[in-house]
Parts: sequence; structure tokens; C-alpha cells
Amino acid sequence: MYSSPKPTLLMVGTPSAIAPKRYVNDIVSLATRTYQKNEDPPTKYAILLFPGFQALDVFGPLDALNTLSLFRHVELSVIAASDGPVSTNFAGKFGTSERVVPTHTLQNAPSDIEVLLVPGGRGFSDVVGLLPVVEFIRNTFPRLRNLLTVCTGSFIAARAGVLDGKNATSNKSAFDSACLNGPLVNWQRKARWVNDGNIWTSSGVSAGIDMMLAYVSDQYGDDAAEYIAKDMELEGWNLPYMQPERNSGGRMMIG
Repeated sequence: MYSSPKPTLLMVGTPSAIAPKRYVNDIVSLATRTYQKNEDPPTKYAILLFPGFQALDVFGPLDALNTLSLFRHVELSVIAASDGPVSTNFAGKFGTSERVVPTHTLQNAPSDIEVLLVPGGRGFSDVVGLLPVVEFIRNTFPRLRNLLTVCTGSFIAARAGVLDGKNATSNKSAFDSACLNGPLVNWQRKARWVNDGNIWTSSGVSAGIDMMLAYVSDQYGDDAAEYIAKDMELEGWNLPYMQPERNSGGRMMIG
């Protein structure tokens, strides 16, 4: 007769008792190691959601952040216009979608956010509907240590005026509309991710993971970023210009 195994209680931020010893040792080593680049790295993160956000724009960087939280103290808030679930579906165009329940609204968001992550997605095109989100970015930006955008999230930030005069990038398939959203931004077409001052922007979708790892490297040290990249089985994250372009027919081209 089949007997189901007893459940194992796993505590967030604590290596599992059933995890390989080498894995646990790696976590302990990183947790006790001194910071390599920033003696006072950020701890309070927030992600800004809107209807029609791109799933991987959010969950890719957050997966890296989750792993970081195994050995560094990190807090995360999920912010949206209302307290109801926010769907990846935009205008009912997808046959499948996911919904995320926010922890805060634009009105009661934490006042001590240090790092704000803005994803992209098809919902970025709802210019009028996103006006409250744009206003939130505009008002919050002066208090941030860093602003991170993924994909067309940079277009939303550009509408807030916070990217004016900055180097930034976005999804290559939507790049022709970059200047419409941010005419004063120095758009970098060939970049996979760009860092200009306290602003980090990435190209489309999966590039957000690369940007997050580069940000982790900058704030928490190379060892932390390399450990997370290895855990995610990801290579090339530290090459900001390893980005194929698409021609008008949608074909990949390098250069």
C-alpha cells in the first residue's frame, strides 16, 4: 500500500534540512561574507503591477530576488492601483493568464521603498488607464535609491519624466515607439540592459533577469550574483550589449 511521505516544513529564508550539504554551505558562506561593493545595500523592494503586465518581467527578476533573500535581508511589497488581483491578461486577448494579489495600493504604499521595479507588458499601451501609475512613479522616484524597469516598463517610467536625459533601453519589438513615450530619453537600441546613475533598464522580458543579476552584482557583490545565476542556470547576464536585434520582418539579426 502506498504511504504518502510526511510533510516537510520549510521556512522562508532558511535552507531546507533536506537540501544538499553543499547547497547549505554555499548559503551560509554567502550569508556570512562581507559585502564586496556596497556596505549598505537596499532591503526594501517594491514591484508595481498593472493589468496586462508581462509575467516573466515580474517573476524572472523576483525569482532572483527570492534566491538573494536566502542570504541577504530583503523585503518585498507588491503595489497596484487597487487591492484586487491584477491579471496578466490585457483586454481579454489571452487564452491563459495569471493573477497576482497586491500587498498595497497606490494610496497606501510604503513610504520607505528603496528599489522600485516597473515591469512591461501589453498593458503599457493603456496610456490613460496608467496615468495613476505614472504619477506614482513621478512622486516616488525622488525618494528611491534605485529605479529598475523591464521591457516596456521603461516607457511607463519615461512618461513620468524620470528618464529624461538618461540612457535607457526597452523591448526591441516595440522600440519604434520609444521616442513617442520618452522623446528626451537617450534610447539605446542594442543594449540588453543599461545602468545610468540610479536607474537600471532592460530590454524585453527575459533580459530583466540579466539586469537584476547585474544589479545584485553591483549592490551585493559578484559572488552573490554568480551564485544566483548558477542556481538559475543562466549565462551571459553580465554582458549588457549581447542583444540580437530584429529587422522589420521580425527576423533576428546581430550587430
